[in-house]
Amino acid sequence: MTHGTTAAFRDLAQQHLPADVADRWMELLRPGVRLEAAVGTGDAAIGRLGGLPLLPAGVEWPTWEGHGPLSFVASVDCAGLPADGLDIALPADGTLLFFYFDGQLDDGDALVLADDPDSQAGARVLHVPADADAVERPAPPGLSAYPVVRLTARATMTATEPWHPRTQRAFAPRAAFGKAYDHPVCKEPFLDAIWDFDGDVGHQIGGHAHAVQNPVEMEVAHAALGDGAAWDDPRMPDEVERWVLLAQFDSEDAADMMWGDCGALYWMIRPEDLAARRFDRAAFTWQCG
Repeated sequence: MTHGTTAAFRDLAQQHLPADVADRWMELLRPGVRLEAAVGTGDAAIGRLGGLPLLPAGVEWPTWEGHGPLSFVASVDCAGLPADGLDIALPADGTLLFFYFDGQLDDGDALVLADDPDSQAGARVLHVPADADAVERPAPPGLSAYPVVRLTARATMTATEPWHPRTQRAFAPRAAFGKAYDHPVCKEPFLDAIWDFDGDVGHQIGGHAHAVQNPVEMEVAHAALGDGAAWDDPRMPDEVERWVLLAQFDSEDAADMMWGDCGALYWMIRPEDLAARRFDRAAFTWQCG
């Protein structure tokens, strides 16, 4: 939901929550890495938005069958990320490449949706090993590359929504899932303080996703349950726990990226798939205002 320093979050919690509740809430924070536009040549870039990807000769440009090639969104150098900035098992080196079917080829007719399994081919993540002989690949016909924005990395802490299943499980485990519950973390003073703390979705690796609307993990978990599962399905909290944020990319004026109405793109993955480098199993969703 938001990001900041551990000290800032502690001050926030202690001002608006009972001491024991503040301590438990702090235990729910997760480390993440914010990706921000590099300023000048002095900032070390660990990735970029836009431009063209570096792909090994034997790797095809990702395509959504029946729709066409995906647009290249971003690259992230795993070795350049802060070593202590994450609690997910990213590769120690190599480059993560993110692709998305952004509507350039069909004027936005086909949408990539979490609850439409067939559309998930419209968003892809590739990991290019550090020792791969990769070269810049031109964009396929019909696609225009986004302007390049160099990215730097900054370690941070992240908090999630007070009504997120993880928060509810910690503070109101007997409350009906998906229903409002009476607890200080859901009272107006703390909610207002959290919303005022930081409203920037931004670009991020790991940590709690900063949702534009409802918790991102819920969308992915609901889709994973399938079979017409209800949003208050009792299996939902356990399924939510099976997913972590891999990356989120916000709309970015400098890169000419606008995801819906000032929205953001999200890639989620199960920890066991991340450890096995099964980036083909990452799940995708997007949200906008």
